[in-house]
Amino acid sequence: MQEKIIVLEEAEGLRVKILGEIDHHNSVALRSTIDSQLFNIRPELLILDFSSVKFMDSSGIGLIIGRLERCKSVGAKLRLVGLSKTLCKIVSLSGLEKLENLEILKNEKNTK
Repeated sequence: MQEKIIVLEEAEGLRVKILGEIDHHNSVALRSTIDSQLFNIRPELLILDFSSVKFMDSSGIGLIIGRLERCKSVGAKLRLVGLSKTLCKIVSLSGLEKLENLEILKNEKNTK
């Protein structure tokens, strides 16, 4: 199944809303699409919106860490929003909360 993303340029930064699942089958395509937008637009803030993600395995953690490194290379910060309780637990267990240039909003209501 082809996973989709929605990319929105906002005043705050570049929002990438991920739809569906993040697993080893689709993470390569997601990374490629997100990186392309990041390098083309070069926002100060990349917002990864997980409000429509139904499943994420360790590939999702790799996706986040890789995008954080890409953000650093273009001088941007990374924000995670729309995390469900399950995804919050995965992110917390992975130790991502301790990384610099990464902001995790656990209760953002704006899910454009």
